[in-house]
Amino acid sequence: MGMASHDAYVLLISGEDYLPFLDGLSTNHVIGSCTSVFTDRAAKIIDVCEIIDLGTQAAVIGYGPHKNALLNHLSSRILGQKININDISNLNRVYVGDGEDSPPEGTTIHQSYLGVFWVVPIKHQWEPTWSADDWNEYRVLETIPFHGYEIIPKYHPLACGLGDLIHQNKGCYIGQEVLTRMRSRGKQGHQLVRVENPAASATTVGSTHSLCIVRVQ
Repeated sequence: MGMASHDAYVLLISGEDYLPFLDGLSTNHVIGSCTSVFTDRAAKIIDVCEIIDLGTQAAVIGYGPHKNALLNHLSSRILGQKININDISNLNRVYVGDGEDSPPEGTTIHQSYLGVFWVVPIKHQWEPTWSADDWNEYRVLETIPFHGYEIIPKYHPLACGLGDLIHQNKGCYIGQEVLTRMRSRGKQGHQLVRVENPAASATTVGSTHSLCIVRVQ
């Protein structure tokens, strides 16, 4: 049981309508803290983010290599709204796991769809108790997709096990028409599965099982 280091960025989104702004661009209803997906017009993943409502602003935690893509996606759609975006990645470290460790003082704890996330102020220099291999083994056992493995820009959210993050009654976000059409026609193309080893084309390899994204139609 433990927490692993996560290559993450942390953005602060503030302004009069910070939650409605995020809600209008993401696949999930953003009325408070949640996990959601930002997609492009082809419904491919820009990033999967943890949105933590802090009361007067929101912390948005995403995957480090996808930061510029998400910043461009958000910034280009402010369009006169009173929204501010500040990058505070250098002030924090992010960890992910099962949340069984004791966090340092001042840690923000978020129950994500993908696991438990800790945002730890960098001053604590806290060391992870899980390696990347430990986290991957846990993910395989629980069939949890993750950044850089199953969650990559070539896939849409339905293909990599994120269907629960696409709200059935939510519309008007970028990529919504494509995802709705896939669901209504029952043609999502690929899906995430856990299979016994050895596994061909595994996205994450565990000790006895692996995660794979396989074609279903």
